[in-house]
Amino acid sequence: MYFSKFFDLGGLHIEDYKYLTNSKKIENAFIPSIAYIPLSQHIGKSAKLTINVGDRVEEGDLIAKADGFVSSNIHSSIPGTVIDIKESFIYNGKKSTIVVIKLNGTFSRTGQKEVRFDWRSLSRTSILNIIKDAGVVGLGGAAFPTHVKLSVQDDSKVEYLYINGAECEPFITSDHRQMLERGEDIIEGINILEKIVTPDKIYVGIETNKRDAIKNIKNCAKVNPKIKVITLNAIYPRGDEKLLIKFISGKVIEPNKLPLDVGAVVVNVSTTLAIKEAVINDKPLIDRVVTVTGSGIVNPKNLKIKIGTPIKDIIEECGGLKPNNKKVIVGGPMMGFSQVDLDVPVSKGCSAIIAIADEYEKFNINGVCISCGKCISACKFGLMPTTLNRLIKNKLFDEAVKSGVMLCKECGACSYICPAKIPLVQVFKMTKEFARRLK
Repeated sequence: MYFSKFFDLGGLHIEDYKYLTNSKKIENAFIPSIAYIPLSQHIGKSAKLTINVGDRVEEGDLIAKADGFVSSNIHSSIPGTVIDIKESFIYNGKKSTIVVIKLNGTFSRTGQKEVRFDWRSLSRTSILNIIKDAGVVGLGGAAFPTHVKLSVQDDSKVEYLYINGAECEPFITSDHRQMLERGEDIIEGINILEKIVTPDKIYVGIETNKRDAIKNIKNCAKVNPKIKVITLNAIYPRGDEKLLIKFISGKVIEPNKLPLDVGAVVVNVSTTLAIKEAVINDKPLIDRVVTVTGSGIVNPKNLKIKIGTPIKDIIEECGGLKPNNKKVIVGGPMMGFSQVDLDVPVSKGCSAIIAIADEYEKFNINGVCISCGKCISACKFGLMPTTLNRLIKNKLFDEAVKSGVMLCKECGACSYICPAKIPLVQVFKMTKEFARRLK
């Protein structure tokens, strides 16, 4: 059962390990000699190919067009020649068409053209089209096409615009560093968003473990008195958009409802920066900042990486893996994906590459629930993981759906806290996928 009144309960205080990279400035990663660019880098339908093997492309050229409303354009991150188009797996375990481009020609290290448009004279629709054309998606991990999220109907009132700078997953510091190093650009992105959705109030939520970022964004935000920076308690998973809205405004979003149903729009800080670069600098989304970190990496860094760069090459740029490394995760340790193949490329949704050398306890597939209730206390979404697990174990899938398994955010808090080491979130993810396929 799902109880909205439980929204302020639960959550975890987790060792964040952000000290490995939170003081390291963003560096430009090397330009790959070959880029492997997936056409499925977003929630929704895969983009439709617009080029062929043998074609010449320049940096930022469109290579696949959004195919439907919930889809996103894909651009070449390097100049060169298309040498192959193939099907292959990407970091999240799904299969995608991959465009293989061999570097040949001149490029910009930043990918940012020497232009600066005055967006204030543009209409809301024109700005949205620029964002759509640039292939901007949510960079907090979900990779939802941004132009769709911002396509607010004329009869819908946006009371709150939330800029999500929580970055609550352990290890990841890409948002943190961008708030420190590019605060003015983020504020300019917020101003663009303000014109698009015309909110009554604007909040930037940042967790307390980023005091320097809070200070910098507050200082940069002085140019727009409507922007208010909110300090968030560092409790995982505070960065979930529904929890962020609840904490700041007190508004509860019911199951199967969206932020817009309570007059809210939530945009990640890195996405906000990508919006600024698309609208003002005519830059499509062809690179992103990735935190490369963990106890299994020799030299942790924050890197600005071209989309399509193989993960193994990025790891080598950071000194390689330590001999005692146990696993590599793309994304955060709570919601990311363990890798079996380091040849997979960086894509738009890749916020971190984490190498884990510590000998963590393994999950126990046959672990016996001791009914301690810790998983229930940890769930900030009011679910009862122990009940869901028991229903699924007994193959009562319909009952599990009725009891709210489809509402699980897959944050991993229940699995993390379980003393029996039962892989709860993995069980719920498989059940959700099974239920979707039966529809």
